[in-house]
Amino acid sequence: MEHSLVMAFDSTQQALRAEMLLEYADIENDMFPTPKEITAGCALSLQFPAADLEQVRQIVREEQVEIRGIFRNNEGRYELLAQPT
Repeated sequence: MEHSLVMAFDSTQQALRAEMLLEYADIENDMFPTPKEITAGCALSLQFPAADLEQVRQIVREEQVEIRGIFRNNEGRYELLAQPT
């Protein structure tokens, strides 16, 4: 997925819930192991297109999904774009 972002979680339950909500909203996403550069309490993260960032943030906020943060991969370094609300 080119130009994608990563959403990390503190629990597997929240990761699976977010995956379901994004799929319901027709937002392409891939679940994969959380990169070691991101400190998170859950081994799973979701990757989604950067173009969908605002819609994803809205879903997270409205559905009260607990996230560790949303990150952008910048040449192997993960930069925090959005913190939990």
